Amino acid sequence: MVNRRLFIALPSLLALLAAAAACTAAPAATGAAARTSTSQRPPHLAASATRPAQASATTGSVTLAFAGDVHFAGRTAKLLSDPATGFGPIATVLKSADFTAVNLETSVTSRGTPQPKTYHFRTVPTAFTALRDGGVDLVTMANNHVLDYGQAGLADTLAAARTARFPYVGIGDNAAAAWAPYVTTIKGMKIAVIGVSQVAELASSWVATPRRPGEANAIDLTRTLAAVRAAKRLAPTVIVFMHWGTEGQACPDPNQLSLARQLSAAGASIIIGAHAHMLQGSGWLGHTFVAYGMGNFLWWEASYSTATGVLELTLRPHATLTARFVPAVVSSTGQPVVLRGAAARQAVAHYDSLRACSELAAQPS
Repeated sequence: MVNRRLFIALPSLLALLAAAAACTAAPAATGAAARTSTSQRPPHLAASATRPAQASATTGSVTLAFAGDVHFAGRTAKLLSDPATGFGPIATVLKSADFTAVNLETSVTSRGTPQPKTYHFRTVPTAFTALRDGGVDLVTMANNHVLDYGQAGLADTLAAARTARFPYVGIGDNAAAAWAPYVTTIKGMKIAVIGVSQVAELASSWVATPRRPGEANAIDLTRTLAAVRAAKRLAPTVIVFMHWGTEGQACPDPNQLSLARQLSAAGASIIIGAHAHMLQGSGWLGHTFVAYGMGNFLWWEASYSTATGVLELTLRPHATLTARFVPAVVSSTGQPVVLRGAAARQAVAHYDSLRACSELAAQPS
């Protein structure tokens, strides 16, 4: 995801997918989702539970939390010495949601060959401990760093996530696994999550195929849209976590705008984005809620912007979802720190203003 360093201060059929479930990991018995949900367990964790969990009557509102890019490199690598405190005080915000997801922007390996690109990131399996202790319930790993160390690095990443029993989407042993949804039922509300990258760099050699491990990438648009349609048959709420956009730009680019419309038409309920290192606008594309870019979150070095935050989406039976942005700033340790008072109000106003160039509306239509 990182192609250059600029320094600027603040300013949502495949068997239909039964085989696909092989890429996702079941949640451990900690964290918000583990306390409130029943999740679909893949065959490699629970061979007797390969079918989606059956939804029960919805028992109340469900709060989903999303944040941006997470690294354990550079200044954030040292945070793994005490994984329980890796995310710092903002973990309280992450844990308060019923379900929290971020983009894990790294491979998890000590092997492999660096790929022909500028930046390479890897970390150790303790990263999954820090994520869980920080209140994160799932990561998308469909991004432009998960194969930084090639197929050997990807194999280690998959093995580490499975060993940690940490839920992930967007990568797998083959295409069916990479595009497979993570399906969970929270308070009787069934939700499916898919992770996909739209980054073109090395996409042709990184994209998963029927016989090659890799990432879900929109270079295979047919499979991407089919995955959304299939997930919609499994759950009424489909979240697509996208890795897309132009680095350093606060407005979505034409590729984002075009793909968002196609994902919405295919059945995406919520689309969350990352990759641009900048916050990008959020709002409604018809009946699909889109947050184009969540910026950097737990971040390894100074970058385009230190502006970040947590997007809380509250789902209610028979009602339109509501959104709340909790503003934060990436501190000198790389940890995000929640803003308060006048600074928070200013940051929220700035975030709201980003909708102006996003072709999104304040209300569904």
